[in-house]
Amino acid sequence: MLPPLFAWIRGYNRADLSADLLAAVIVTIMLIPQSLAYAMLAGLPPETGLYASIVPLLAYACFGSSRVLAIGPVAIVSLMTASAVAPVVEAGLADAPAAALTLAALSGAALIIMGLLRLGFLANFLSRPVISGFITASGLLIAAGQLRHLLGVGGGGDTLPEILASLCARASEIHALTLVMSLAVLGFLWLSRSRLRAWLLCAGLSPALAAACARAAPVLAILGTILAARLLGPGAQGLALTGAIPPGLPVPGLPPFAPALVLALAPAACLISLVGFVESVSVASTLAAKHQQRIEPDQELMGLGAANIAAAFTSGFPVTGGFARSVVNADAGARTQAAGVFAACGLTLATLFLTPLLADLPRATLAATILIAVLSLVDLPALRRVWRYSRGDFAAMLTTILVTLGYGVEPGITTGVALSLFLHLWQTTRPHSAVVGQVPGTEHYRNIERHQVSTCPGVLSLRVDESLWFANARFLEDRVAALTAGRPGLRHVVLMCPAVNRIDSSALASLEEINRRLRAASIRFHLSEVKGPVMDRLKRTAFVDQLSGEVFLSHHEAICQLCPPSLAADQPRLTEGAA
Repeated sequence: MLPPLFAWIRGYNRADLSADLLAAVIVTIMLIPQSLAYAMLAGLPPETGLYASIVPLLAYACFGSSRVLAIGPVAIVSLMTASAVAPVVEAGLADAPAAALTLAALSGAALIIMGLLRLGFLANFLSRPVISGFITASGLLIAAGQLRHLLGVGGGGDTLPEILASLCARASEIHALTLVMSLAVLGFLWLSRSRLRAWLLCAGLSPALAAACARAAPVLAILGTILAARLLGPGAQGLALTGAIPPGLPVPGLPPFAPALVLALAPAACLISLVGFVESVSVASTLAAKHQQRIEPDQELMGLGAANIAAAFTSGFPVTGGFARSVVNADAGARTQAAGVFAACGLTLATLFLTPLLADLPRATLAATILIAVLSLVDLPALRRVWRYSRGDFAAMLTTILVTLGYGVEPGITTGVALSLFLHLWQTTRPHSAVVGQVPGTEHYRNIERHQVSTCPGVLSLRVDESLWFANARFLEDRVAALTAGRPGLRHVVLMCPAVNRIDSSALASLEEINRRLRAASIRFHLSEVKGPVMDRLKRTAFVDQLSGEVFLSHHEAICQLCPPSLAADQPRLTEGAA
């Protein structure tokens, strides 16, 4: 199978070129401040953010399936990078840039292996409440972590209690000029994001030009604060500045692969690859559906893997598809992956010629850029929405938030995934089941506790709304035993199976045991509405031959044969609701 590169480049035309060039210009303007800011968030030199936004874009354009996904550093992955790299640096295994290279290489390798094995479905183990909780908590952690740069104080910490305690301890060291500049930049960025486009439209600008100007606001903030720092003179009155950024492009090289370093970073690399994949696929799928396109999740694994490998060999750090810049890329009219190629060219020029200007960039400006960007990730009202719908999902979401804030990003998402799986397993061990009766005048059968139905004294109809497997097989045995105890007039038990998609060996053994017990009590055991694939497997066993009753195509057929109309009895109506 040819890489996606050959699919989009074959029919490339002049209209595609002009649309992709315009989109690339806008995305490049966004990427310059974001790349610098997210490198700082990852605890790395600012130039690594630029490096991580060049070659990875080219690699994804060759192997990725989304036409508009914009690859580069993002807030969540940058935070996870900082969390993974810090212990390695403290242990003396490598410095931060070298550890980040190895982390990117391991993440890329994990993604490519998953793609080759077609394991894109593994992302399904990250439930939406867990992802939402993790993103919310990460946004809060990122915002709290930037406060020290906005206040001009030292300190740090990896968890919310540590960060807040550090800030409180250094409250007396707040740098007034840094605080004033931070507030000015925050106000400007907030107004630009929320009001500037509307103001420009009122001033007569076209919608496209107004949107482009609003998106360029971070660049204007960077230029304005650089000018302010230079006007303040040498030392910039105590402002923390970015410092000299090496001009030129990165020199390709191998990341370090010391065994101890690889073992220390491998778990974090797997989590980063999984989280990055989920974020990218979510964005890419949404944008593809909007433009009547489609993506291939397994091909996305290959594209993201190639991008991270490229980052590892060109002095970058882990990357993935960014939501904001991808939406901007799509809205700006990008038609193919060539927009990413052109954006990489624009960033190359910026890295070659603009880096000397960035030495006087205040760190507070980058912190403000990060803060404004990540606050949109925080969705605390989602807790209330999830609580109303599912207590189990709420527990997983809240636990993910609390553990992430209290113990760090890796324990947070690991705990959330583990709790989600535990809750799922617990729920499937107790599948929903219902004794059903006939809705008068119809061939429909509904829960006797929810509807006014007719039942037959000698027939017990039990519907199971879950596949049968080893985790819930014993529950079914106990349920049938409880329902048949103390009913001397019972002659038939019909297990209604419209929702049973699979019966494993343990569940088959339970069905055999139920059949044996009912036979001993002179009760016949029947099945109804068994799906074809399930029936095919049952026929390969002795169960069907040993069954004391029959297998009916429909439950109505079973009731008509086992319970003549003269024996039907009314069942009192209890409540109205779903079946």
